[in-house]
Amino acid sequence: MTDRIEQAVTPETTNSTFAFELRDVTKSYDSFKLGPISFALPSGYVMGFIGPNGAGKTTTLKAMINVIHHGGQVMIGGVDNQIASMEEIGVVMDTPIYVGEWTINQLRGILKPFYAHWDDTVFTARLRGFGLDLDKRVKDLSRGMGVKLQIAVALSHHAKLLILDEPTSGLDPIAREEVGDLLRQFVGDERHSVLFSTHITSDLERVADYITFILAGRIAFSGATSDLLEKYVRVAGDPSALTSDQKRLIVGYSSHPAGFDGLVEAGNRNLLPAAVLAEKPSLDDIVIYLNKGAHHE
Repeated sequence: MTDRIEQAVTPETTNSTFAFELRDVTKSYDSFKLGPISFALPSGYVMGFIGPNGAGKTTTLKAMINVIHHGGQVMIGGVDNQIASMEEIGVVMDTPIYVGEWTINQLRGILKPFYAHWDDTVFTARLRGFGLDLDKRVKDLSRGMGVKLQIAVALSHHAKLLILDEPTSGLDPIAREEVGDLLRQFVGDERHSVLFSTHITSDLERVADYITFILAGRIAFSGATSDLLEKYVRVAGDPSALTSDQKRLIVGYSSHPAGFDGLVEAGNRNLLPAAVLAEKPSLDDIVIYLNKGAHHE
């Protein structure tokens, strides 16, 4: 992988002020190897988890919630996830994993015995706030309402960490903004934190304090969202204006009939001709060009 890509920010000591920590986590399959990867999220913040399909996002999430065997260590609130209480984690998928024929009221009765700190008052209040009817069947919920139901469940057993796996996929912009508002409210309590895995990076630019970018099973970047967005500049122009050395500075360089485009580290912008156009990249730009650059090396 390119040495232009920043390595993960990793904590030097176990610290309970981290919502979670991954330390040299690995997992091998026949055709894919994850890690070793290390990254952490301070409590009270939202972290976006991004990367192309097949990069290792889902494998990482499965390791975090302890549903696959893996190497390395995962800490949840300063406690190894092998012994940590999973009640402190709420998992929100793009669609609920509950039985479709269940009504929300039946779901409440089934889930309640599994959580020592289940709070019916919170659950009822959240349903009311979300406009969810207790008699509604899970299968009849819209995508957005399904996401809200899962958030209501997580809040009702007082989860401190929400892990979201593509929760806004297929939602319209209004529903996605509502989910973003819920996350901002959730982390208003500094004991609460969110890991938000999604392909819709525009959602993250509004809510994520931190970004972790995974590429081909390794962490390409983990740090403040603003740091990642300021690390690169998107450039475009006439390829004939570039020397071969200047072209090598451009990550994900792509030429086409209209010219060229790619990314360059912000500190190298002045090494390119003044005629080259430069603008702030989006998270989408960064994912696309860094992925392209990794595949061309």
